[in-house]
Amino acid sequence: MKHGFWSQLPRPIFALAPMANVTDAAFRRMFAKYGKPTVLWTEFVSVEGLCSEGRGRLLTDLWFVEAERPIVAQIFGTHPAQFEETATLVAELGFDGIDINMGCPDKNVEKQGAGAALINNPTLAREIIQATKQGARGLPVSVKTRIGHRRNQIDEWLPVLLGEDLAALTVHLRTRKEMSDVPAHWELAPQIATMRTELAPETILLGNGDISSLSIGEAMCQSTGFDGVMIGRGAFGSPWFFSGAEPTVEARLRLLVEHAELFESLYHTDTDKQHGKLKNFEVMKKHFKAYIGGVPGAKELRLALMETENAIQVRALIERFIARMVS
Repeated sequence: MKHGFWSQLPRPIFALAPMANVTDAAFRRMFAKYGKPTVLWTEFVSVEGLCSEGRGRLLTDLWFVEAERPIVAQIFGTHPAQFEETATLVAELGFDGIDINMGCPDKNVEKQGAGAALINNPTLAREIIQATKQGARGLPVSVKTRIGHRRNQIDEWLPVLLGEDLAALTVHLRTRKEMSDVPAHWELAPQIATMRTELAPETILLGNGDISSLSIGEAMCQSTGFDGVMIGRGAFGSPWFFSGAEPTVEARLRLLVEHAELFESLYHTDTDKQHGKLKNFEVMKKHFKAYIGGVPGAKELRLALMETENAIQVRALIERFIARMVS
């Protein structure tokens, strides 16, 4: 198959967006267990870091289990040779695909000339894609990007990417300048879909931005010609999102506890004696607000959760809260 696993996926495709310090191994395993999307992505990882002496520590960002398949590793950077070396590593690790980030708006990422900065450097973008393919050993290569940097650039930017015979292209329907401060420009989606059909009909096309439910995602695909959607913030704190189910308040709270315990079991081990904990428990706390949104007494509960230091304290707090709630 020319584009690997992408060629076998049912439509519409639902993907969980890669989000830095969010879609780690614990987060993805919760989704794989309670509501698996069509495709999972890792959070993005620096090719420069993976080609350095610090590779060992960064490999924790590329942990995955069989239940997550198909799983795509997302990478970012600026040096084609490092992309080629990293692509070979990704293939050796057993991933199903490789995705290149060409849309991240983070200032530190852009200072390197990576992420969304590549929108303004199409020559380097092509070189990066070609180098990644060279090292990928047949794994399908995809790209995630935006509609432009400071303005709408779909007419000049997207043909560059579609000309590289990508397995898949994910378009966040906002510019880098807009961040997520304005509604996603889904009105541009039919034009992008037509462009794909004319220039690269075998490339899978995914849209990203403001998809808050499966029904909205399905409707967007039907009305635009996109093959699928990628959901980021809409699935935050909702590992059941892709199942279409809605758990009870108590079930949601118990999933929060399970997530916290899984996070701690993965990242608070004694295996990295040089650096200590692989991830600080503070990283887990960004999920609390999403899990308890709409729960009666959520404000007070969130404040209490933010004071916790480990999963044991989270479990004790939630158990007390549930006991009061059902009494």
